[in-house]
Amino acid sequence: MSAETFRTPGGLRRRAQKLEINKLRDRGPVDEELVDRFLARHQVPIIEGERATFLYRGDADEVWVRHRVVGLPDPLPLRRIGSSSLWAATCDLPTGSRVEYQLETRRGDHYERFNDPLNPRLAASPLGSSSVCAAIGYAVPEWVHHDPEAREGELVSEVVRSKALRRDQEVLLYLPARFNRAARYPLLIVHDGTDYLGYTMMQTVLDNLIHRLDIAPMIVAFVPPRDRLKEYPNHAPHARFIARELLPLLTERFPLQDNPSGRTLMGSSFGGIAALSTAVRYPGVFGSLFLQSASLVFTDIGTDHGGGPAFDPVVKFMNKYRAKPTAPVDRIFMTCGIYEPLITPNRSMVPVFRSTGMTVKYTEARDGHNWENWRDQLRDGLSWLHPGPQLFVYE
Repeated sequence: MSAETFRTPGGLRRRAQKLEINKLRDRGPVDEELVDRFLARHQVPIIEGERATFLYRGDADEVWVRHRVVGLPDPLPLRRIGSSSLWAATCDLPTGSRVEYQLETRRGDHYERFNDPLNPRLAASPLGSSSVCAAIGYAVPEWVHHDPEAREGELVSEVVRSKALRRDQEVLLYLPARFNRAARYPLLIVHDGTDYLGYTMMQTVLDNLIHRLDIAPMIVAFVPPRDRLKEYPNHAPHARFIARELLPLLTERFPLQDNPSGRTLMGSSFGGIAALSTAVRYPGVFGSLFLQSASLVFTDIGTDHGGGPAFDPVVKFMNKYRAKPTAPVDRIFMTCGIYEPLITPNRSMVPVFRSTGMTVKYTEARDGHNWENWRDQLRDGLSWLHPGPQLFVYE
């Protein structure tokens, strides 16, 4: 983008402000001292309106931005600024967007992929970290951070002997602050539990939201898988463990609300399929589902779903469900990032779920398939499913 004019919807012509990187280009020969001063003045990536400029400084034959943003070229090539060591690429980034990315360089036959050395902002995941680019209008929710005024709940580690899984299964239990055995608490069962604790700050989020009366005090069971690609896509032993072993055990040991409306299954990606398929196998046991970017992949014709062999059982389950949809729960809260490939199947499933009579609330975020996106949606989902304040029922 250079100095140009654009026409508004009303027909007026306005002059677009020239991007900083184009101002640098227009200055003529760009030497390293000029690059030093330019980088000292700007936070990388450079956000200007709804445009983002990615930068790399170094010697390379080619440089790209690598990402998983549907709608942008991947890889997104950077161009060298003159004969300097600075490379740049500019793309659209609508207000409120948040994307994760890395850089990739080629030097001869050697390719290297890494986080942006000019950007200190990182996001973590089980696969490692990525750099973060946030547009104007995005901010980390303030309820994510530790609040010294919020009383802290307790996290207790339990080991459950499972006949269904034929092994001992670890479960981390969250008990809310001021836990009272005379009360009756809703139960939330979270798939990929240790990842939610590690990458969404979910224990802190629960403490804060309960303290602020955004959600009801609740007991949360964080359940980590051993082999999620096997256990999560409609796996009978996993569903039996959740519904016929874990739930009765927790009901016996803790003061839980003794009705389906007080029980929610939660999961993201493959964990969303685990939550849905468990509810389908045991209809009426749980009252709600909280699905985040669930892998609701299906085919309307043929068998080429594009997800690889790991998705075969997912597609088989989803095709069967879509052919004869049921209402295993009363309510579903769904969220998905509009920049992830799963946005189309998630959008497509909303009317299918609603056709069964289930109440579905569906939200989208300008983000991708990642843990910070799922973190940012926790308050909306939990407060809709289990709002606070609620009056406890005492024995």
